[in-house]
Amino acid sequence: MRHPADSVAWKTLDELHPSFATEPRNVRLGLASDGFQPFKSSKTPYSIWPVVLIPYNLPPWLCMKQENFILSMLILGPESPGDAIDVYLQPLIEELKELWETGVETFDASTRQNFMLHATLLWTINDFPAYANLSGWSTKGKLACPCCNKETLSIRLENDSFDGTKERKKPLKILSGNDIPDLVADLDGITLSKDPKKKTKKSHDSRGDNWNKKSIFFDLPYWKTLLLRHNLDVMHIEKNICDNIFGTILNVNGKIKDTLNSQMDLQAMNIKKELHPIKRGDKYELPTACYTLSPEEKHNFFTFLKNLKVPDGFSSNISQCVNLKDRKLSGLESHDCHVILQHLLPLAIRGMLCKSVLEPLIELSIFFNILGEKCLRVDELEKIEAQIPITLCKFEKVFIPAFFDIMVHLPIHLANEAKIAGPIQYRWMYLVERWLYFLKSFIRNRACPEGSVAEGYLATECMTLCSRYLHMMETKFNRNEWNYDGGAIESDGGLAGFSQPGKFLGSVDTAGVLDSSEFEQAHFYILKNCDEIQPFLEEFPQIPVDTSKNNSDIEWNRQFVEELHKHDDSKKIKDLHSLSRGPLLYVTSFKGYVTNGYRFHVKDHDTGLRTQNCGVVVVDETNEENKNIDYYGELTEILELQFTGGRRVVLFRCLWFDVFDQERGIKVDKYGFVSVNRQRFLKINEPFVLANQASQVFYANDLSNKGWHVVRKVQPRDSFDVGEKEEDDLEELPGI
Repeated sequence: MRHPADSVAWKTLDELHPSFATEPRNVRLGLASDGFQPFKSSKTPYSIWPVVLIPYNLPPWLCMKQENFILSMLILGPESPGDAIDVYLQPLIEELKELWETGVETFDASTRQNFMLHATLLWTINDFPAYANLSGWSTKGKLACPCCNKETLSIRLENDSFDGTKERKKPLKILSGNDIPDLVADLDGITLSKDPKKKTKKSHDSRGDNWNKKSIFFDLPYWKTLLLRHNLDVMHIEKNICDNIFGTILNVNGKIKDTLNSQMDLQAMNIKKELHPIKRGDKYELPTACYTLSPEEKHNFFTFLKNLKVPDGFSSNISQCVNLKDRKLSGLESHDCHVILQHLLPLAIRGMLCKSVLEPLIELSIFFNILGEKCLRVDELEKIEAQIPITLCKFEKVFIPAFFDIMVHLPIHLANEAKIAGPIQYRWMYLVERWLYFLKSFIRNRACPEGSVAEGYLATECMTLCSRYLHMMETKFNRNEWNYDGGAIESDGGLAGFSQPGKFLGSVDTAGVLDSSEFEQAHFYILKNCDEIQPFLEEFPQIPVDTSKNNSDIEWNRQFVEELHKHDDSKKIKDLHSLSRGPLLYVTSFKGYVTNGYRFHVKDHDTGLRTQNCGVVVVDETNEENKNIDYYGELTEILELQFTGGRRVVLFRCLWFDVFDQERGIKVDKYGFVSVNRQRFLKINEPFVLANQASQVFYANDLSNKGWHVVRKVQPRDSFDVGEKEEDDLEELPGI
């Protein structure tokens, strides 16, 4: 699954409502809402709640762009609406009903005809507190999980912890949209208000559930047929779990879960006796748990993060958040926690904690790593869905009960939601939060913040509309992405090797001449990796060449192509003829190059920088059973080779690490993490690869193997894995 259109939720809606599905221009929407403080520095509480609609009838690279967001309404402050948000949503719900039942007459510029446009709301996107406001299920208390509903098993003790009762029930059945209206029938029509004196009082204990109201979204005719109505926000779940883990293993004051009260709970439950507090006089002594890092391990942990270098755009400069002297982490943003939890945490704790602690932490990281991929596979989602309960059980064996708040429980449901609704990139709050920050920049008049937001948004919409017609000018709406490499180059009938997309960074670094051995190596590698040559080689036996001389392979190729050139004057044969003659001895080199969504720099350029862009990996086949093998190395030089007729090829010169020595060159652990010895190199003299063949990696210190480095592959930025069939289908849709 690469897009919500691939999801079960989308396809089920089409099956249940075929009249809506027959028109591909009908719009599917997502609704997001959250509050923000409009003033940068103010002690006065104030909360503005924008309600934004996100159209999904767009390809992946346009779907979640801010310029496509629709600000449908602004809920005025200073107080948040709470459950009374339904009152403010009434006009929007009426318009959504009209768009579903009647539609609106719309002009299609491609066909120059009018048609009736219909729209549907697929789901809502919100953080966990806003989940309660929009869904009607309170996300507080012992029944906080909206997926487990009233079947959640939890009992609180005096010291605010859970009792460790073993749950032996089968997986709970998720409530369908048809079940909920019957459960909240008695709450239909109750008074919703911000004023506690006016709103209807409810008792969750007497009801036996956490329902506060019947959500206004059930007024939509199709709402109860949707498979997923409200999304759990992965962004905030990752942030809270990361803070939870750091606070516990680093023993951070104010964030640690291993407190006196939590250990008193252990004593009351008569579990984990090794962690029971020891009373000495009037004070208690807290035993050190196995999941707490020692002072030396803390120093290694923070040193790892302080010295870590990652590629451009991979994350912010996390080293700025590290205080080595006080051994503290401060100022971590949500995306920093996302990167740490998915990629860096398993590397930072390698070789420190015992297996019973290390194993569930790595498994949790792998879970979120697979869940966060741009292209999801159903079989992988089923595996992590089956594994995550086991992982949390491993946590329960080691960590104290106070560790397990509602955020640690929610990952149980994330894989199932991904199977229903598709990739999380279309359903999390990152882009919405950034958009709220963008709206906040409009506020100039502190007396009327909502008016400032509305006026600024309208001006931005006008500028966006105008920019769509300024094709010959660069605006912030049509500016190329950070790692734009020039885009796909249309074939002119010649060899693909001469038309690979790519962009040099900076001016020419050096210009020089290749020696004879390097010249031959580079030329031979280009010939060997030119797929278009293979069909012509099949004709080789039928073409006469001079066999009286003991010529090299390259000379044979040149004679062969010259003979072909006599009978064929096509563009491809001309390119082949130029390729066979070899590159010019004069070459130019650069310090940086962008290709395939990656930004590469040579190793010397990375020295002294806080980023690492010289890591390279190339996939090739071995002679044994045609298995693929990853060759890891470092980029040392970027060369542009020139051929006759102005043709050019870009090569990377790399130092390759020894990936064949399984003891002294490369190691792979049971979790799939690869470590390489950057002091051992391949003995073969093949330094060159084509630039478009290279993918990017970065190397981090391996704390479990001194002198070794762990390899982490990097996903290309602003790049989407869209198959040829799917891309053609997208282009054929009139609505895209």
